[in-house]
Amino acid sequence: MTDTGTMRVLAIDTATDSVVTGVATITGEDVTVLAARSVADHRRHAELLTTLIGEVLEESGVGRTELAAVVVGCGPGPFTGLRVGLATAAAFADALGLPAYGVCSLDAIAAQVRGDRPSVGSVAVISDARRREVYWARYENGTRVAGPQVAAPAAVTGEVAGVDVAAGSPAHIEAVGLTVDEQVPSVPTVFGLATAAVPAIAAGEVPESLVPLYLRRPDAVERQRPATAVPR
Repeated sequence: MTDTGTMRVLAIDTATDSVVTGVATITGEDVTVLAARSVADHRRHAELLTTLIGEVLEESGVGRTELAAVVVGCGPGPFTGLRVGLATAAAFADALGLPAYGVCSLDAIAAQVRGDRPSVGSVAVISDARRREVYWARYENGTRVAGPQVAAPAAVTGEVAGVDVAAGSPAHIEAVGLTVDEQVPSVPTVFGLATAAVPAIAAGEVPESLVPLYLRRPDAVERQRPATAVPR
C-alpha cells in the first residue's frame, strides 16, 4: 500500500480454457488495469502463465516488490487447469510474503459486466463444465443470489430466466436458453478479478487459504485397494 492508499495487485485465473493474468491498482473501490493478458489455450496453462506474468509486470512497470497482494480465480473450473493458477498464485505470494485473495471466477465475470454496465440489474454467468454440463451463477445488482453450481443446461434454464444480461461461454449461454451478447466477457478479466477482491481488501481481511471450487470430484481418482481376505 502506498501513501495515497493505492494497492498494486497481480491477478491470475486459469478456471477456463483461457490463461488470464495482469496487474491492476486498487484505490478505495476503484480498479485500474495497468497491463493484462488473456490467451486461449487449455493445453498450455502451466507453460504460458509464468511467461505472461513476466510480461504484464514488465509492461505495467511494477516490480515484484511493489506488489501488495495476489488475486486468483478459484473456479469453478476443471481440476487440471484450475490447480495451475492456484498453485502459481500461492507460490508467488509465499515467495514475496504477500496475501493471496481467492475469488469465484464467475464473480469476476459478473464484476466486469457491472463495471461496463452499472445500470444492469440481473446477470447470469454461464461457463463450460464439460460432461454436457455448465457452471452457473445469478446476480442481482452486483450481488450473487444463486450459485455457483454445476448442472445440466436444462436444469439451469429456469434458474436464470429473465436476466438482463448473460455472460460467459456463448455456446453454453445458448444451451440454457439465453441470448448471447458479444459485448460481454466470455472469461474472467483482470478488472473483474481485482474488483471481486475489493470488499475483502478494503475490509482489511486476512485471506483464508486458497480453496479450489471444483463442485465435483476430479475425473482421475485413486484406485481403491482390494479388500484383504481375513484368515480363518
